[in-house]
Amino acid sequence: MAVAPDLVAFAEAAGIAAVAFGPDSETWLDVHRDFSGRLFRNPWKIRDLIASGREDWEMLSQCRIEAGTTLKSLAKGADLLLTGLLAEESAYNVAEFYDIPLAALHFGPVRANGQTVPILPAAWERSATTAIEWLSWRLTKKLEDRQRHELALPKADCPPPRRISESGSLEIQAYDGVWFPGLAAEWSKFGCRRPLVGTLTMELPTDTDEEVASWIAGGKPPIFFGFGSIPVKDAVETLAMISAACAQLGERALICSAATDFTHVADWDHVKVVREVNYAAVFPACRAVVHHGGLGTTEAGLRAGAPTLMLWTWQDSAIRGRRLEQLTVGTARRFSATTCESLIADLRAILTPQYVARARDIATQMTKAAESVETAANLLERVASGVTPSPSDRSTSSEHRSSAWHRHAN
Repeated sequence: MAVAPDLVAFAEAAGIAAVAFGPDSETWLDVHRDFSGRLFRNPWKIRDLIASGREDWEMLSQCRIEAGTTLKSLAKGADLLLTGLLAEESAYNVAEFYDIPLAALHFGPVRANGQTVPILPAAWERSATTAIEWLSWRLTKKLEDRQRHELALPKADCPPPRRISESGSLEIQAYDGVWFPGLAAEWSKFGCRRPLVGTLTMELPTDTDEEVASWIAGGKPPIFFGFGSIPVKDAVETLAMISAACAQLGERALICSAATDFTHVADWDHVKVVREVNYAAVFPACRAVVHHGGLGTTEAGLRAGAPTLMLWTWQDSAIRGRRLEQLTVGTARRFSATTCESLIADLRAILTPQYVARARDIATQMTKAAESVETAANLLERVASGVTPSPSDRSTSSEHRSSAWHRHAN
């Protein structure tokens, strides 16, 4: 497995040999956030925007170049090359060079479709995505031309997403179809090459599992709060706001600090702060979940049947927030616009019987975590052995898996 340098230890902890390439993922993520923030908040500061964009571009270039070199050395003799989105173009070229199957893993619907942004006409959305694919390709074409030249491959004449699709590659959609009604039907023309398998998660235990379970059992089921890999700007103010809101509502708060440092803030009896938690174990024991809107966290909440308050910071999360509201399983608000009063009002709303019942209903429609992993593995094994994926890949073990395939993929 080829991963960012700061993910080598994580991959090896799962028993997989890992090779580092490109920049550290956390470093690049910070740079990309800075560029995106400048682009959307203060684009008139041209000099700062250009400097931030240049740094982001340099890291992208490093990732693409090192991905191609690393994958060329690792993929010789392989049965299959599986890639994430960032290294997709480099991986496709290496797979073409060795004439081996390629499989792509997508955590959201990145290919052109008319179902992702409901406020746009479907035709407009498809055209916009296709235009973005073309523009992205033109911006990175020199990098790709260089790699293809080194691999003695002819120059490409269309964007990588189109080439990947036309090559018949498997594109695993690692999220649930409940998010995007009509998406599977729109993509049915690709047969089983673009299956929606549900979120892939390892559901790893953490060192705090027993401690958290004991605290939860000692009182009223809590409300979960988590902000993922994006640190909140003012930990003291945020924690005080959560504590005050929950105290007024008579609720307890379980806070997953993750990237935020909450170590030097006040303690309250009704609030517990831990570094990490196992979502699969904790969410079903919570009255509701409040978080930043990451796809994995959001789907974990839906699988647990917990109503959700999404305090988003990125626009892709805002789109998911609108879908939460359409499903009547939660509500959403920009995190920077959240106050103690708005937090109290939003929590009161999602704790009503209507939201609770709807969240539990949606949970029954979500693909189970074990099914998602097994389905993805079955699909990859068939492609690696030269067999075209088919719906039977989802129905070999039980009738339930067969019904799940037809519900989410056809």
